[in-house]
Amino acid sequence: MGIGPSTKETTLHHFRDPLLEIASSDDDLDVVGVVLVGTPQDNEYKNFVGKRTAAWLEAMRVDGAIISCDGWGNSHVDYANTIEEIGKRNIPLVGMAFIGTQAQFVVTNKYMDTIVDINKSEEGIETENVGENNASKIDAKKAVALLKLKMRRGRK
Repeated sequence: MGIGPSTKETTLHHFRDPLLEIASSDDDLDVVGVVLVGTPQDNEYKNFVGKRTAAWLEAMRVDGAIISCDGWGNSHVDYANTIEEIGKRNIPLVGMAFIGTQAQFVVTNKYMDTIVDINKSEEGIETENVGENNASKIDAKKAVALLKLKMRRGRK
């Protein structure tokens, strides 16, 4: 289990990622893969990784995507850009990120309309309590349910 977005998630957390577990066990979804994208320092590369990720999803003809973010601040710039690039391709998507009151988005766009906040502290801040700062199975279930709704809406 990871401690929080400031410390990033541990390898064990990624291997036991609740989102992957919940999405891959859902009979209505066909998980085609996991894309890991870094956080480049340069804005040119931030835009590049977002466009490449979206092009990849489009080429795989995915019906939807869930994009999660491990971190905040500078990482949210890449996150927002990638969401925008995916949204421009009319791919329904749901985001998962640590937001609370401490990590509000520094940039947003019109495609960031469905984000599951994984912060669980009452104050909305990162704490030192395991389980308050990372994605849980409940968060994953919310993201999967929201994605199904958006995909269903997209088919009409």
